[in-house]
Amino acid sequence: QVQLVESGGGLVQAGGSLRLSCAASGRIFSINLMGWYRQAPGKQRELVATTTSGGSLNYADSVKGRFTISRDNSKNTVYLQMNSLKPEDTAVYYCYAVLSGTLGLRAYWGQGTQVTVSS
Repeated sequence: QVQLVESGGGLVQAGGSLRLSCAASGRIFSINLMGWYRQAPGKQRELVATTTSGGSLNYADSVKGRFTISRDNSKNTVYLQMNSLKPEDTAVYYCYAVLSGTLGLRAYWGQGTQVTVSS
């Protein structure tokens, strides 16, 4: 069974940095896309950043220039380096992956990790 396990969330002051990690495990044949979404209280889940197997990167306008997504294909792991954090970045961050496993091509979500930025 495929699982996405996130780590790296926490509490940080405005202007600080955090690095999130997400490792995909299980019987995985290939990963098409990995990325991050976030959901703040009372708001819809929104895209933060994604990276494809071909190396394409996509960022939300609100995080461009501050967040960097990267991927280690040998470890089936995606990272999100978050710098210059703002209180409005406070949210639960979810790892997301589209991959081929024993159930075919499917999308998977991690359990979420809380990021809190204090002013």
